[in-house]
Amino acid sequence: MGADIPTSSAAGSPTDDALLSAARQGDSAALETLLVRYQPHLYRFGLTMCGNVEDAGDVAQESLISMARSVHDFRGDSSVSTWLYTMARRFCIKKRRRSKFAPTREESLDAPATDVAQHLADPGPTPEQTATNRELATALAQAIATLDPSQREVLVLRDVEGVSAPEVAKILGVSVAAVKSRLHRARLTVRGELAPALGRPSIASPRGVLCPDVLTLFSQHLEGEIEPGVCAAMEAHLVQCHHCREACETLKRTLAICRQLPTPNVPASLVASVKTAIHAFLNQR
Repeated sequence: MGADIPTSSAAGSPTDDALLSAARQGDSAALETLLVRYQPHLYRFGLTMCGNVEDAGDVAQESLISMARSVHDFRGDSSVSTWLYTMARRFCIKKRRRSKFAPTREESLDAPATDVAQHLADPGPTPEQTATNRELATALAQAIATLDPSQREVLVLRDVEGVSAPEVAKILGVSVAAVKSRLHRARLTVRGELAPALGRPSIASPRGVLCPDVLTLFSQHLEGEIEPGVCAAMEAHLVQCHHCREACETLKRTLAICRQLPTPNVPASLVASVKTAIHAFLNQR
């Protein structure tokens, strides 16, 4: 199954499947609850993939409206999150293709990184924490921008949105092996780009002659791809090698920043627009 949206597992809160079942039976309140639950996640996905606040809003709105219109046709072959992220990705691609100025590759996030970071930074902490979060969010947005499109969407779905590798494969229409291969390369690239913000050099010093590729091995370990014996050997090496141990720590911190990136506050105008569109659709049924 795909990522568990936090509200779906909160005590007393109905699951996605329960809401979906009710929505398919005509329960308008259940449908609206499900849409509200996923709205900030789709908005964040649009921000990190499109790098543009306006485009992110369009992607979230179009995805949610599309879900409302096709809820009765959903066969349950995948999780609700996989279904929604598949639609959101499709709208991201369409938006790029419709732009007369669209480049041959995905638009870089470099230019709007600060604007995007302001929406991604945690809105709740102290001013000092907010400044630090915004700095890291900016660095993360810029790091993600360096990725090739195929690696970017894998990292965003897997490490930011928390979707499982098999579900990411369904969303992208590729094999799980392809997802993991792209993911490992993306993680190492982002770690290198984010290193200065973590107080580390962007380019690590050369490994020792006998040092394994601990960064790739650690990423593979997270995806359950290495045998226990290899894992034990790597851990033994890390005890003795300061360079490799520090490199792994920066990768751990990089992935922690990805996972802890808060869902942004969705603009009130977008919330109102989606609600109006959904109510108009429901009134037509």
